[in-house]
Amino acid sequence: MTHFFARYLTAQNTLWGDLLLRFLAVVFCSFLLSACGTLSQTSAPVGDRVYLMHDTFHENVDDIVRHYMQEKQVSGISIAIIHRGGPAQFYSFGVTDDLHRYPITPDTLFALGSLSKGVTAEVIIQLVNQGQLHWNDTLKALLPDSVKLSADAQRITLLQLVTHTSGLPRQDMDLPMLRQFMRYLGNGENFYGSLDSDALLEYLADFSAPAVQVPHYSNLGYALLGYILQHRFHQDIQTLASNLIFTPLQMSQSSFKPEQLAAYPWRALGHAGDQPKFIARGTLTPDWHFKGNMVAAASLYSNARDLITYLQAHLAATDNPALNQAFEAVNRPWYQHGTQAQNIAWVTDELDGQKITYQVGYIGGYSSFIGYDKRNGNAIVVLQNAFNWSNYLGIALLVDLAAKARVNQR
Repeated sequence: MTHFFARYLTAQNTLWGDLLLRFLAVVFCSFLLSACGTLSQTSAPVGDRVYLMHDTFHENVDDIVRHYMQEKQVSGISIAIIHRGGPAQFYSFGVTDDLHRYPITPDTLFALGSLSKGVTAEVIIQLVNQGQLHWNDTLKALLPDSVKLSADAQRITLLQLVTHTSGLPRQDMDLPMLRQFMRYLGNGENFYGSLDSDALLEYLADFSAPAVQVPHYSNLGYALLGYILQHRFHQDIQTLASNLIFTPLQMSQSSFKPEQLAAYPWRALGHAGDQPKFIARGTLTPDWHFKGNMVAAASLYSNARDLITYLQAHLAATDNPALNQAFEAVNRPWYQHGTQAQNIAWVTDELDGQKITYQVGYIGGYSSFIGYDKRNGNAIVVLQNAFNWSNYLGIALLVDLAAKARVNQR
């Protein structure tokens, strides 16, 4: 199939080649790209629940994770949990990759992909609380006058960007994006180059908002936030996040510039899983690197130890009032659809009677999950070095933690 596409992708100067590309752009960008959120499976398959029937939570973690790793051919998984507000517990499985075979530990770095957005949003919340930004600020006010904006683009607000309710699509849907995406399916290379550059601003010139604005996950929207932070405050997201979140929480192994971290040489390497489609499952995939606007949307690396500290601060108040306000703000629902609420960057869902607030992150070769159940004082981090849409371990284990507590109370 890759030969078929390659043959026609080279026919860019012919009428039929161009028509074919336009047709494929509609099919692939609309389905494969826009539907990414719906492809993410956060509930465990019915058949896998047999692995959660042990007497202890520890046995359940060990059984379901080992089954998952074997089924999905994942070489490494790092898990951290907090149970009822207690101390963090860590579970490490496998190795960073088959060549180096460094054991996974709580300190092993993973690429987090879209978990970057939660940190970026919480930086923005603090800037709003400081009065440096306002939720009703529009793109017309936030972007330079030289940027051409359609009437609909002018009206997009800061709040709409952070809650994915702006109407902007997941990414630019055009022929260059299609070509990059088709190559990615065969080589695993980063296909978000245009969003990382200021070419993303060109999309706003003829943007037309949908008739009904509902949450629609948008990398383009968060790339715009990266641009706004850089050009309004003349500081990159790493500097802002370090000052406002990482340093106060002593998250010394979290960075949007991962190459600067001491543990980077021993990081977990990314592998093919459910994607890229034309690379064998378990094969190493290239690291994705960003230098511009997409840094704020997808460049963060961290480990289970730092991330469980981050979640602890979402469960219970810290001695930093600004952080407490920011972390409390992400619990507020801005759009409710059935049992699921769209918050600022995060999502809250009611699952098996538990209200769970969570984020998922996907990037070339990696999948990540962080979530917390505030009522029960539980939180979990699940990091894996394979790109799998089936990201259900975090939800399944959070639900199991609450269930075990109920049984023990009887």
